[in-house]
Amino acid sequence: MSVALGLSGCAMMKPSKPDAAVAPMQRPVIGAGVAAAALDQTTAAERAAAVAAKPAGGARALGSAVVALGSPAEQGLWVKSPLVVAKGKGRVVTESGASVAVDLLPGSGAASLSLAAFRALGLGLTDLPEVTIYAE
Repeated sequence: MSVALGLSGCAMMKPSKPDAAVAPMQRPVIGAGVAAAALDQTTAAERAAAVAAKPAGGARALGSAVVALGSPAEQGLWVKSPLVVAKGKGRVVTESGASVAVDLLPGSGAASLSLAAFRALGLGLTDLPEVTIYAE
């Protein structure tokens, strides 16, 4: 009973300065094109070359994975996934057929794709696309 009374009293308390007490939390927005461009150190030419690169004749599919945006601090075109057992070269292909050459990096847990690769594929930075990962 005392817990219920204590909690109901919280609802009656009001801050003396509502604007200062209820200020929204500020966090950086990576979804904005300007912020993403500022964090991505790859050049437009590097991204274009990765998209235009032809798949190797002996490429083999490692499997499909849903990828999240990887750390923007880790530059380059890469994918980290438990499907990858050794570092190497490869490619990721979206369900729509867009593809980009990437470095394959072993990972654990959820798969992640670099900021540069997301941008090269034209993906929204909050998207969780399913991709097929190929090793060359």
